[in-house]
Amino acid sequence: MKGYMFVSVEFPEDPNVEGRTYWYLCELGGVDLGTRVIAPLGSHNRLQVGVVRRVLFADGPYAPYPIDRIKRIEAVESMGGKI
Repeated sequence: MKGYMFVSVEFPEDPNVEGRTYWYLCELGGVDLGTRVIAPLGSHNRLQVGVVRRVLFADGPYAPYPIDRIKRIEAVESMGGKI
């Protein structure tokens, strides 16, 4: 696998963004389809729990969103709570 890992995340618990997904750069291990992650959402960058719906490995020019503007996954949600 080359390049960066990008994940498309859905936030099913937030009715304001229902049915939408957002791309994030993911530099954490153990993230795959269906993984619950903690990521900043919206212009306020409030951390919310989302679900990974797609994983993409790409180099900078082929990124789904400009690398200098993309937000990053903050953590993986654990079974017993947030990490």
